[in-house]
Amino acid sequence: MSLLPLKELQNALNTPKKAVVIPHKNPDGDALGSCLALQQYLNTQQHDCTVVSPNDFPDFLKWLPGADHIIIAESDLDNASSLIQSADVVFTLDFNDLSRAGLLEHALVECEGETIMIDHHIDPKAYATITYSDTVMSSTCEMVYNVITQLGGSEALTPAISSCLYTGIMTDTGSFKYPSATATTLRVAADLVDHGADKTAIAQALYDQGHLSRFKLMGRAIDSLEVIPSHATALMFITEKDKSDCHFKKGDTEGFVNMGLQLRGICFSVIFIENAEDQMIKISFRSSGDFDVNTFARKHFNGGGHKNAAGGRSEQSLSETLAYFRSLLPEYLSTLKSHQ
Repeated sequence: MSLLPLKELQNALNTPKKAVVIPHKNPDGDALGSCLALQQYLNTQQHDCTVVSPNDFPDFLKWLPGADHIIIAESDLDNASSLIQSADVVFTLDFNDLSRAGLLEHALVECEGETIMIDHHIDPKAYATITYSDTVMSSTCEMVYNVITQLGGSEALTPAISSCLYTGIMTDTGSFKYPSATATTLRVAADLVDHGADKTAIAQALYDQGHLSRFKLMGRAIDSLEVIPSHATALMFITEKDKSDCHFKKGDTEGFVNMGLQLRGICFSVIFIENAEDQMIKISFRSSGDFDVNTFARKHFNGGGHKNAAGGRSEQSLSETLAYFRSLLPEYLSTLKSHQ
């Protein structure tokens, strides 16, 4: 945990700068919300700021104010790299390891401008000139709220900025269900509503506009559900065939992993998703109580994240990955049973 480096940020932004703000690859609501909010704030302060994303993002986030102006590196890499190379200041938001920047990793390594990290994940790498890292924070959006209100006061919270920040906080806290949503988080969310975030419209945009493909794919995931009561574990998987049959769209599997935790007696839920493009199995882990999926993901699946929400990957086949996962569970029997 590091305190908000307010003086360092003020010094970095004391004159108009050319700035770029970057989320992690496959950006979610927190990554995009924090980036767009910070960009809009910086542009009101006479900076020239652009959001550059490593790749495209789900349709259910494209309503976010300013989303239509994001530069997508996977379809415009030369322009994206040029913007980073010419920037005076580069902000990396919602990730703390340059490997999470996908196609933009090389450009960030070569960047000569000042680099500012704002992130809430565990184990930040020491690449930034200025680091604001707080692993107990609910979301990067809550951290950007602190940045904006400390630099510009609450009057800097426009309805557009407030909507972006509220979106990230809500999505990263599971609609305020997770333990990371503290009393302070709820006060921040209330302040954002007071400054123009329409909580009902945001919830509808995020959760009530799903594609038919998402519901079909959800059925496939549920069909694959395996419950292991002896280890308080539920797992699901989605194959490339499932995605093809259901006409998969980016973001369709968002939140599926949480379904396992809705089962009585389950404290560990996992979903395995084949990803032929990246030649890997993408894995999402969720837990309730004290079972630490961040440690589990780091130790066994080259991943990490938070105590109750993490991700990982496997280069083995789906069947081999599932077999390996099941083989690990006896090692955690006493821990899993104690958290039921």
